[in-house]
Amino acid sequence: MGLNKDQILQATDGGLDVFKHFLRSNWPGLRKPFLNPFYEDTKPSCNLYQDSESRRVLMVDFGNPEYSCDCFGFVGHIFNLQTLGDEFIQIMEIIDRELALNLAENHDRIRELKRRFPEIKTANELPPLTLSESRDDVSKQFIPPIEKEFGPSELNYWGMYGIDAELLQKYQVKCIAEFKGINKMGQEYSIHAKPDEPIYGYLSTRYLKIYRPLSAKRFFYAGDLSEGYVFGINQLPQKGDILFITSGEKDVLSLAARGFNALCFNSETKAIPKKIIRRLHYRFRHIVILYDCDETGQRESKKQMEALKEFEVKEITLPLKGIKKQKDISDFFKMGRSGEDLMKLFTDVLDALYQDTLNLLSSFEVQFDHPPIVPDAVVAINSVPVGSAGNLMAITGSEGSGKSNYLGALLAGTMVSEFTNTDLLGLEVARNEQQKAVLYYDTEQSEEQLYRNLRQIVRRAQCQAPPPWFRTYGLVGMGRKDRMISILHSMDRFYYAYGGIHLVVIDGIADLIDGVNDEERSVYLIEELFRLAAIYRTCIVCVLHLSPSGYKLRGHLGSEIQRKAAGIISIEKDDDKQNSIVKALKVRDGSPLDIPQVIIGWDDDLKYHVYVGDQQKASSNGRKLKELQSIASDIFSQNTTLSYGNLVCELKERLGIKDRQAKNYVKMMRDQDIIQQNETNSGDYSVVNGVNSDLFSGD
Repeated sequence: MGLNKDQILQATDGGLDVFKHFLRSNWPGLRKPFLNPFYEDTKPSCNLYQDSESRRVLMVDFGNPEYSCDCFGFVGHIFNLQTLGDEFIQIMEIIDRELALNLAENHDRIRELKRRFPEIKTANELPPLTLSESRDDVSKQFIPPIEKEFGPSELNYWGMYGIDAELLQKYQVKCIAEFKGINKMGQEYSIHAKPDEPIYGYLSTRYLKIYRPLSAKRFFYAGDLSEGYVFGINQLPQKGDILFITSGEKDVLSLAARGFNALCFNSETKAIPKKIIRRLHYRFRHIVILYDCDETGQRESKKQMEALKEFEVKEITLPLKGIKKQKDISDFFKMGRSGEDLMKLFTDVLDALYQDTLNLLSSFEVQFDHPPIVPDAVVAINSVPVGSAGNLMAITGSEGSGKSNYLGALLAGTMVSEFTNTDLLGLEVARNEQQKAVLYYDTEQSEEQLYRNLRQIVRRAQCQAPPPWFRTYGLVGMGRKDRMISILHSMDRFYYAYGGIHLVVIDGIADLIDGVNDEERSVYLIEELFRLAAIYRTCIVCVLHLSPSGYKLRGHLGSEIQRKAAGIISIEKDDDKQNSIVKALKVRDGSPLDIPQVIIGWDDDLKYHVYVGDQQKASSNGRKLKELQSIASDIFSQNTTLSYGNLVCELKERLGIKDRQAKNYVKMMRDQDIIQQNETNSGDYSVVNGVNSDLFSGD
């Protein structure tokens, strides 16, 4: 059985013997103040307390709470170990070894500890820990000073830094007529204000800090500063952008006079408590060290930056000489610099910090003087672009709707010349005059079926054979991971082989990932295809299935395509089983419901689908209402009621339309009793069951 915490506490009188052992001749006794031995402490604010019931001993550091600990934490500080996991076990083994407690059964492990960590020294090998009990200029006895009103001369001093009487009152800065203190010998002394030596006081309920800016000895202290001196913390807002940590109170006030948030501790050389910074880190976006620019200030600024790096603390070095009247932010403002000048220094820090990100982002910035190249339309319907260079296009449809024939017409359009009269099922496909690569990847059909489809494409294009730049690949027998890699590599190769890529078709895009509901892979796939379309300045056509509702593409993959694709085309069987309806679900500009539907039908003689015609304009309004009814049924199948705002958002997402158009459709659906406002909550809408079919007749 190994060591445990309770064993050691019981064997060492709650840890008391541990403190005595390591402090040795410097043992201060209980409840007597001493300097913290772990940093350059300047005020005896450490005490050892033992609870009368539990007997447990704690070291409490009122100056820096980060060092308050029990005997285990104390030993951890000595040997640079944390009181967690294996390192806590090491701490217990050190205590067991040093105090000869003989609690550990496996002493080989203690020897192993010494072998693995030869830098660990025994208590006798450690240098004595330095302790002290006093500081000359601090008295626990607090005699309230005699205050007086701020006169013109006192206000003139603060006015040089832009600080007025209202700000002094807000920060409880007092004008002092007389200050009485008690030195360490118990003798009382007094200081009187003079016209050429004013006295100011930073006053709290338990302490007083005297400031004499024009005197040889500028600072005096009285009262109990062990509660932790933080000037300006009570005046901070609950949330903010930038918080400056400065050298002194005057700096805090100078910054506050210009609208900045700031605070200071008792001195630059004081360790900043992490507990305070942790709380402030949640309240402010940036915490910035703004110390004096002399040697001490710069050294301590670096030290604080390292100690607080987990909070992403930043620092600003002022562009001053570092001499007496040119070293702090108050001098910076007194010399005529403004708050805007300080903000420029801060943004310079951000520029250096975010340089890599900003360099990357600069290539994506929209320059007003250099408008982007308008992408060429590759595929259009009725002169409305649905597929353009640098974008994604989607084709979807139900089984047996003629989707493969429609896709074949699109691919045939890349082969035809301007003199060929070819039926492209209502599509307008940009001619491939420069003979760039056209890449057709299929993940669903057998090699035999894909070959038949290719023959039909060639026949529709009235060619003898596919041109060399037209490449067809059947990937059904390839693993899913290899499919995407093959597409990436071949696109790159043929881009250079043929001087560009005119069009890419991926029939069965869902087969490139494990499932259409894999959100992470879906997002990655569509982002990667979108990136490639932009790099190669081509249109990538993605073919996938619709959800049963008929207006939303399947799964997370469909949702990503719906958001990113510039155009989406759907093919559905018509009531006349010989025909199919081609309709736009999304277009880049305008509403897809304003684009007439195309009717295609099977031709027994040609053995492929042919263009039948456009939907008659007379029935376009009825068609639009029918489409809106179908969309409404789909939207409200998941939610029985929706607010007006959420309904508008659903329409915008499904149809890829602007806000105004979506609101017009809500009004149209409400006017035609497709949806209704609820009686209990007029802000919510629901779908109307049993819609009158006469609405869709177009009469």
